[in-house]
Amino acid sequence: MRRLRIGIIDLVTKTPRGGLWARAMNANFASIMPQVVATWCEQEGHDVRLVCYTGFEDLSREVPDDCDLVFISSFSQAAQLAYALSNRYRSRGAITALGGPHARCYPQDACKYFDYVFGFTDRPLVHDMLQECAQHRPMGVRLTVPRQPSDLPGVQERWKWIDLTLRKAPAIKIVPMIGSMGCPDTCSFCIDAEVPYEPLSFEVLRDDLRFLLTRFKRPVVGWHDPNFGIRFDDYMDSIEAAVPPGSINFIAESSLAILTEPHVQRLSRNGFKAILPGVESWYDLGAKSRTGSRQGEEKVRAVSEHVNMILRYIPYMQTNFVVGLDSDVGVEPFRLTKQFIDLAPGTFPGYSLLSAFGQAAPLNLEYQADGRVLPFPFHFLNNNHAMNVRPKNYSWPEFYDHVIDLTAHSFSWPTIAHRFTGGGSAIPKWLNLLRAVSSEGFGRLKYYRELRRRLDTDRPLRAYFEQETTELPDFFLQRMKRELGEFWDWLPEGAIYHEPNAYLLEKMRTPAVPEEVQAA
Repeated sequence: MRRLRIGIIDLVTKTPRGGLWARAMNANFASIMPQVVATWCEQEGHDVRLVCYTGFEDLSREVPDDCDLVFISSFSQAAQLAYALSNRYRSRGAITALGGPHARCYPQDACKYFDYVFGFTDRPLVHDMLQECAQHRPMGVRLTVPRQPSDLPGVQERWKWIDLTLRKAPAIKIVPMIGSMGCPDTCSFCIDAEVPYEPLSFEVLRDDLRFLLTRFKRPVVGWHDPNFGIRFDDYMDSIEAAVPPGSINFIAESSLAILTEPHVQRLSRNGFKAILPGVESWYDLGAKSRTGSRQGEEKVRAVSEHVNMILRYIPYMQTNFVVGLDSDVGVEPFRLTKQFIDLAPGTFPGYSLLSAFGQAAPLNLEYQADGRVLPFPFHFLNNNHAMNVRPKNYSWPEFYDHVIDLTAHSFSWPTIAHRFTGGGSAIPKWLNLLRAVSSEGFGRLKYYRELRRRLDTDRPLRAYFEQETTELPDFFLQRMKRELGEFWDWLPEGAIYHEPNAYLLEKMRTPAVPEEVQAA
């Protein structure tokens, strides 16, 4: 195998530059798989450059134009940026490959702009691709293995890349770790709905935690597990065997079903400072929220009591909701969420507009078969700037009226004050305040209000929402141009459009196109 010059770009943002929050925090949102692929490529004997793109880097300097191969990892919201970068590097002779959530969700579209598009990825698959490393144009090759890998390089093996990225974080430095793949919950809208749960090596986990105490006085670890603590005792036994209680601060996403009071007490003793559970809906997913068959106000009361219990032990908490599910009808779901905010003021609410990310989940086939998926450019598919599923039980103006009312209540000054004075330590209080008055609170409310106004006054925009036309409204086009900046000129022709029903069409077509390579 010839020695390759490889560039790896982890896109944690979709826009050049950004505000103070981006400068302070973007480097902490680095993904693990780009670091893993960089480690594997270097172990294969290649020259590797990895950059976590936070919006402030000059990629022409960070990733040289003379690379033989450029890997890009991207969420769908950064797909247009990824396409522009691929076009730029291909024009200079490089082979390009795409991985990450967008590659899994929209492989049909990504193959138009990359030579290789990765699904589930393990080291043998990367090895075989490096052996070939050839152009595949006009349509790229899809590469995947049957399931997620059962082992990954740990923090010590990835430290070169972790350290390089964390140097960009001026104050808070969060080390990315992962202890498991997949999730036993089967939330129909989730990308992990059909991914079997599988823990990674607990021995590697222990060794990595011990290693971090040699690098930081008090490390901060962000767990990337889709649902942390499924094998709760095994996890906590490993942490307690590796490091003294409270010597590392942890952040994790978990489910309320796992967060019983004894479990929360144990998490608190071992330094867990932030937890992010999903509530999602007041009418569905009772098993995940540990509320069984309870719905409506009964579920609100149960969840708020549960959340307040957790906040007595863990100082920072974000509760996540999906807005616009088919089970939602009328004002009631929004009224219940407002009630929850009042009953559990210490938690920060995270709202996601229902979105169908290509083939991420089986439920998306139903949305596509019903003709309810809109072709919003990927740039806006961040769960907030566009909802690409037409609501089942609301008109668009009615839906956004409810969303605006809920957002305004959640981030009103009385609610912000209630959240700030509701207990907890100083850092969570100030973090909640900053998030509320920035893009996640005030900024999002301003955006929703402008979009709602245009639903009444901007006829082309309303026609797009009503699926009367597929021509992108100027409101979205100009915003995308502005946010992509210099990369707009590198966007390939036609790359702002995609087929929103590609998943359904491929299921109906035999043989599947484009070519797919399935590794054993």
